[in-house]
Amino acid sequence: MMVALAETPRVTEAAEKLRITPSALSHRIKEVERRLDVPLFGRIHKRLRPTPAADYLAQVANRLLADMLRAEDDVRRMARGVSHVVRLVVDLYNAYQWLPEFLRHLREVEPEMGIEVRVAAARNTLSSLHERTVDLIIVSGEINQAGTVMEHLFDDQLSFIMSPNHRLAGNAYIEGSDIVGEDFITYTRVPEPDREYARLFRPSNCYPNWTETVEVPEAIVEMVAAGLGISVLSSWAVSGAIGSGRIVAVRVGEQGISLPWYAVTRSGTSFEDQCNQRLATILARWCRDNGGIMRRTG
Repeated sequence: MMVALAETPRVTEAAEKLRITPSALSHRIKEVERRLDVPLFGRIHKRLRPTPAADYLAQVANRLLADMLRAEDDVRRMARGVSHVVRLVVDLYNAYQWLPEFLRHLREVEPEMGIEVRVAAARNTLSSLHERTVDLIIVSGEINQAGTVMEHLFDDQLSFIMSPNHRLAGNAYIEGSDIVGEDFITYTRVPEPDREYARLFRPSNCYPNWTETVEVPEAIVEMVAAGLGISVLSSWAVSGAIGSGRIVAVRVGEQGISLPWYAVTRSGTSFEDQCNQRLATILARWCRDNGGIMRRTG
């Protein structure tokens, strides 16, 4: 009930979601308020306005429903011989070209372990890990935070990406002076210490035109392919678009910028945490044995 009411401010619409009558829903709201002795909603022009108590209950209800759905899925997997499922996400990118081949490997070495991808957590991976929304995150750069275990997977170059007919597409690398006046599309305007802003733009005092902030790298690729600007993204994560010839990748600076990628899990000692750490170790070994995720996605 609380989730439905959080999704729509109208009793009639919430009642439809719950497949009950509006009067029955109103009665339920009053009964909950009576039992808790706390007002949950106010009314403004036939719309419900949730109180902080209602917002809190809706958040808890969302987590409980998610846990229930996961428990049901886990039970179904147990019937197929899977005893533990690791929920993982790749930070920022929807880059899962490597997953089918790794799953085949996992079924050979750990047939009782399964994987569930949680793409919705890709924007707040570290928070999702600590909140136990996910169990393993694949991220770039060092994470110096207590309560985590890191397994190195591979190193990957950042690349300027652009359309094939862009004036810089034939360059071996791009210097700061090359991008002055260029339309630049980025997924964040917060400078990161180990990336293009700190290691190319700021040292050369040369900056592009910051035209767009697009939080979905796949959308950035489409805009770049259409000639609407250039961007900097991880090479392995957009290797499919590069391989198809839709975009061109050029090294960032003469020396390039290489970033390490890690599988990060919680450092607990519970059975669940140990299983998650075990999967990270298997993934790291698979990357080393097979040339890394970057090569597997080419």
